Amino acid sequence: MAGITFRELRQGLVHMFYPLLCEGCRRQLVANETVLCAGCETELALTHYHTMPANETELRFSGRFPFERATSYAWFTEDGLLQHLLHGLKYRDRSEIGTWLGAQFGTALAAANWQQGIDAIVPVPLHPSKEAQRGYNQSEVIARAMAGAMGIPVWADALMRTRATESQTSKTRTERAANVADAFAPGKPYPLTGKHVLVVDDVLTTGATTEACALVLLGMADVKISIATIGIAV
Repeated sequence: MAGITFRELRQGLVHMFYPLLCEGCRRQLVANETVLCAGCETELALTHYHTMPANETELRFSGRFPFERATSYAWFTEDGLLQHLLHGLKYRDRSEIGTWLGAQFGTALAAANWQQGIDAIVPVPLHPSKEAQRGYNQSEVIARAMAGAMGIPVWADALMRTRATESQTSKTRTERAANVADAFAPGKPYPLTGKHVLVVDDVLTTGATTEACALVLLGMADVKISIATIGIAV
């Protein structure tokens, strides 16, 4: 039992008495299926951006700050499957969804050697009050699963969120940028100088949050930045 959290124990007991169901179609999952059944997994609109230079994710950040490369795993559409999955991750205590998505994404990136030269992953941080309420930082859950697939470390506390910002969901691009302005600061000291770090977030819309994090990192030391998000909003 050593090392097992109360959350993990509770989820294990729930799964013991209630069979796992597909998050897409609610069919009972079979062996080797953990979040989606094989059929629903094919319904995710994958971008394959990690194989495409000058992809849409890169274009959304172009000219805003220096970065090496950027990619997103799948398209995020209103009422789409990925939106449903990320809603479960953020609001229904389904951290295993983030682990599954991160592992899928990380495996795809590793297969293409996309992560070559990247030294560490830095997830976009939550404010401590929000993380305490949710029980975890969804971007960190994703990042740790990606790191496991790619064989690189996670520097989860390289950045900290200094104030609790409002939800970005209904805000314009200008409002989003203002909402996260000065919301991030350096966290624990890491040997950043000369390193290449991958900033990981759940969904890319305007990119204001990711940009705010990247600018703090770029201001801390001579670093290179790359970006990866699970979703990219249409």
